[in-house]
Amino acid sequence: MNIDASAPLTENPITRFSAASNKTEETSTTNASNRQENQQIQELKARDLTVRTHEAAHIAAGGNIVRGEANFSFQRGPDGVQYAVGGDVRIDTSKENTAEATLRKTEQIRSAALAPAQPSTQDRTVAAQAAQMAIEARAEIKQQQADKTNPESNNTTISEGSAGNIVDITI
Repeated sequence: MNIDASAPLTENPITRFSAASNKTEETSTTNASNRQENQQIQELKARDLTVRTHEAAHIAAGGNIVRGEANFSFQRGPDGVQYAVGGDVRIDTSKENTAEATLRKTEQIRSAALAPAQPSTQDRTVAAQAAQMAIEARAEIKQQQADKTNPESNNTTISEGSAGNIVDITI
């Protein structure tokens, strides 16, 4: 059979791919997938470091008001490793027995809350609550000092009225 190279084709030519080109496509897809996984792993490692550093700052500044260790939430990476992606540290924010002690504690609470380089919204909320506690403690201290300097303002007056004994307490 003679084939005339100048004769027009009556059918669409068939394109054949060699096994080598299939391997190239598979390798290209695999390389892209590996790059994507590596990028995700690097992002998870960076987040893990940021989260652990953030919580360590709270612990270091919190001192004796820290209750326990940091708690972390994890995400498993494509490499099967667990990476910290969130965390928290519990601190004692209760009032102390005296206003002076509460005032000192509020400074430590505020310091612990704002210790990380980039405090979270929750960190800022805790710092604001500590500031409010400090205002209340200062007001209590001021009232105690006023009571000491003016003892008459703390007297109890008893008077008799038509309905019986009435006790007026002036504070």
